[in-house]
Amino acid sequence: MIRRTLPCLAALALAACAGAPQKPTPAPLPAPLPAPPAAPAIRDIEAARAAFVQDTAQRFGIPAADIQAVLAQAQVRDAIVKAMSRPAEAKPWRDYRPIFIQPARIDGGRAFLEANRAALQRAEDTYGVPKEIVTAIIGVETSYGGNKGSWSVVDALYTLAFAYPRSGDPARVAYEDKREAFFRDELAQLFALGKEEGIDITTLKGSYAGAMGWGQFMPSSYRQYAVDGDGDGKRDLFNDLDDVIASVANYFARKGQWQRGGPVMQRALRDASAADFVNPGNAVTLDQTLPMLAALGYRPAAAPLADAAAPVTMITLDGTARPEDWIVFNNFKAITSYNISRLYATAVFQLAEAIAGRSPDPA
Repeated sequence: MIRRTLPCLAALALAACAGAPQKPTPAPLPAPLPAPPAAPAIRDIEAARAAFVQDTAQRFGIPAADIQAVLAQAQVRDAIVKAMSRPAEAKPWRDYRPIFIQPARIDGGRAFLEANRAALQRAEDTYGVPKEIVTAIIGVETSYGGNKGSWSVVDALYTLAFAYPRSGDPARVAYEDKREAFFRDELAQLFALGKEEGIDITTLKGSYAGAMGWGQFMPSSYRQYAVDGDGDGKRDLFNDLDDVIASVANYFARKGQWQRGGPVMQRALRDASAADFVNPGNAVTLDQTLPMLAALGYRPAAAPLADAAAPVTMITLDGTARPEDWIVFNNFKAITSYNISRLYATAVFQLAEAIAGRSPDPA
């Protein structure tokens, strides 16, 4: 403001000295400010909740009054909204890796594997998923049961079902609507799980995203993939490690289509003349083969782990010293069925390798 008025004062002074009255030069108008991001649409939580109650009651045969009684006690938690807005997967690989590939988690994994070797071996024999992979999942998810989450699962899912964080970016509206719909369905699935398993869902604790138990299963995954690992007639992912271990392995075998004995990922060497591998968003779309990658200037750093016809793709991670190129296979994609992040899948694989006594990151 001060800078814009000084030229006017100078012009008036000059006019007085010349003795001829002159109109002062008007100050230039300030440039218009950029438009703020579009505000998210006001969502009628009460109407959405009423529709949810009726839909869930009809889908799963649960009295609407029972659903309403639970929701009447549920709370939207601002801390959950904030946590969902800053996931760990937003970090670069060089910062994400040390969270999981560190001595305490490796040693904890070896201790867990030894203490539960029989159950892990049964799961490997039945489902084909290696002991160290199942162990690494439990290590990444809950530090071997040490941190299963302290949030009310009802509150977590209620928050994300009816108050999912909105960026105000019009380009993200469809994505954010889809995510909110996902959590709304998971809340409905939680009611169904309580009915089927005889669980008081209001007592359940889990992550800020509503994942539960040692393996952090969402309610729909609990219903679909949890198994009774010890034959006691129950599927208990909170307290029964036989059930937990078998369920994680079953999840990978059924949802992830895990290939028994198949590779996960392998370091790639890049020819000096190779162009950057085009892989928007580092997606895990297995639309390449090793010969196709070789034609682009990328080859396995050691003996190939798959034959020439195996479907593969490449991902590039932000390493500490330089970008890291990795060839990934079907079983890498299977890990992303647990968590879609390529950083998560790489951390699980490298932790599993370290637990098994192999190099977690062979260059």
